[in-house]
Amino acid sequence: MLSPTIQKAIKTSYQNLSHQLDGFIPRRAQNYLVAEIAKTLSGTYHDSNRMIVAEAGTGIGKSLAYLMATIPFAQFSQKKIIISTATVALQEQLVHKDMPLYRRLTETPFSFILAKGRQRYCCLEKLVAASGQNSAQGSGSQLGMFETKPKTKDIELLQSLFKAISNNKWDGDRDSWPATISDEIWKVIASDKHSCNNSMPSHRDCPFQKSRANLDKVDVIIANHSLVMADIDLGGGVILPEPEQSIYIFDEAHHLPKVAREHASAAASLKGVTSWLESLNKSVTKFTGLTDIKRSGRFQNDLIDAIQQLIPSLTQLSQQFNAEQFKDQVYRFEHGELPAWLEEESKGLKSLTQKANKAMAKITDLISERVKDGELSSRIAEPALAEAGFYLQRLENLAKVWQLMAEPNHETGAPLARWLEISPERDNDFIVNVSPLEIGWRLDQKLWSRCYGGVLVSATMRALNSFQYFAIQAGVSLKPEDATQFLALASPFDYANNAELLIPKLKLEPQQQEFTDYLIELLPKYIEEKKANLVLFSSYWQMNKVTEALDKIAVKNKWNLQVQGKASRGEILKKHCAYCQFGQTSVLFGTGSFSEGLDLPGKLLENLIITKIPFGVPTSPVEEAHSEYISHKGGNPFLQISVPEASKKLIQSVGRLLRKEQDSGRVVLLDRRIISKRYGKALLDSLPPFARNIEY
Repeated sequence: MLSPTIQKAIKTSYQNLSHQLDGFIPRRAQNYLVAEIAKTLSGTYHDSNRMIVAEAGTGIGKSLAYLMATIPFAQFSQKKIIISTATVALQEQLVHKDMPLYRRLTETPFSFILAKGRQRYCCLEKLVAASGQNSAQGSGSQLGMFETKPKTKDIELLQSLFKAISNNKWDGDRDSWPATISDEIWKVIASDKHSCNNSMPSHRDCPFQKSRANLDKVDVIIANHSLVMADIDLGGGVILPEPEQSIYIFDEAHHLPKVAREHASAAASLKGVTSWLESLNKSVTKFTGLTDIKRSGRFQNDLIDAIQQLIPSLTQLSQQFNAEQFKDQVYRFEHGELPAWLEEESKGLKSLTQKANKAMAKITDLISERVKDGELSSRIAEPALAEAGFYLQRLENLAKVWQLMAEPNHETGAPLARWLEISPERDNDFIVNVSPLEIGWRLDQKLWSRCYGGVLVSATMRALNSFQYFAIQAGVSLKPEDATQFLALASPFDYANNAELLIPKLKLEPQQQEFTDYLIELLPKYIEEKKANLVLFSSYWQMNKVTEALDKIAVKNKWNLQVQGKASRGEILKKHCAYCQFGQTSVLFGTGSFSEGLDLPGKLLENLIITKIPFGVPTSPVEEAHSEYISHKGGNPFLQISVPEASKKLIQSVGRLLRKEQDSGRVVLLDRRIISKRYGKALLDSLPPFARNIEY
């Protein structure tokens, strides 16, 4: 039960809130959310399954609610709090706004820190080698770090990074470099668990270790879903505190299943792999030369033997596939079933990659051991360990790919999605991909069954007014005996009086071929003059075609038309705010990413036009495989996946209109299927209670 001490702390912070915020209006929903989170964590509903899933509509103040409920409880129980978000924007809001505000509300001091994933930081040793600063290692080791020969501009960038970090003008954080660093360059210098060796003197002061120095000392850690998944993949308690001693708060929790699936997936090319394996083959004796040869000889032989079998095997394998059989550069194995010959090949590659990975890990450990025992200077060992770490990371990934490829399909549960892609970087090269379809069991096994408590919140958690779709995806128990708390709290906004949902009478529906031309004719009728307009499209292709056709009309009508992709998001919103400030007509054209996380309160958005219900077409191999699996089981992929996903996206889209209690405006949905189709009523009923204007 909730102790009187915790109850008092929560009550005091809530009372102080009215003094800290001008015009504060007590919100029953926020108060209720605080109480339910606190009761769940205290074991009121279940002794061990302390889980709550809460959909808290816009304007409730869910961030403050979970801070007020969890921090006093965690301090009293001596538990850590890990707040995980899906976006950088929410992390920044928590760090710069919500956490400082809560500090002013509570009488008990607490500390917090923003934690980023290891791979957001560069490894200094890798940067030294990749930029060519370590001439003692020779240019061969430098070039061996790249899958393809680096361009002159790439080397110049790496040298600029090295110069900046050496002069204390850059902290090694990818996000703090003023320009974008491409993924191709970053993956060469990113810190990883193999190269970042805390036993080495120089690594104790590297960017990653500096960022981690105070992590164990703070009460609240602000992370992201990807970092939490990375820690769980390592067994938990490696990067972040142990799950058993932690209360996890997943904000924007509807993104969690997708992130978890990405972490459980693996991919590797065929020719690209052989390129770095050849480089490793040349460096093996260099690495073992730093060890006690008597102890490392067996591992050296195993590694060389594995490499010398892998290179011809992978080369030959790439010649077995026919690119002409690929559809849109992709070939997917139906039902995840491999042909017999590839199944056998995968088993052999699994054995060889595991053998190579294990041998390389042993050699690396033996080098570190000699440094620790004072038999080898760190000055000599560190560059070699950084390079070895690079190879070890790739071997580990390669072993994961072929382990998953060789895994047989099970009689129960979904198969793995397996597919090949034509590599965009090399001619006649293929990328092997494997991904699970269902990830909920993994989250349950590695996280929910271990953590002290879990709070999952978002403004959009339900699909078709039900938590079932999310719970299955996220592995959250629906069994009554587990007493997981599911809570849906409506937004405090007065939708009925402040906003209208208009569904016009239309002669065409979006799935008809002529709809885009009809949209070009239709849109000008629904753009509101002297107001802020946002038009959401289902695809870039359609948006660009409409833009091209309406460009002259926009100029003639003096619309300030801005299109997603034509400038940065920040630049577009900056101009939009300026146009609105001067009472001009501002029209934003955007696609799916503008339907979530876009905050345009008050006069910054009064007219929202949605061109179609955001049904996703299963185009990715994983989506296709999932649809195939459901059909194979006798289900309906459209009703079981597409409609629930569309429901969530539609709720997110209409959620752009009202951001504060005094906001008002109109939503125009140019899709009659919400009226004409059987599934339409469920979609319509899941939307906020706007005043409805349905034309017949």
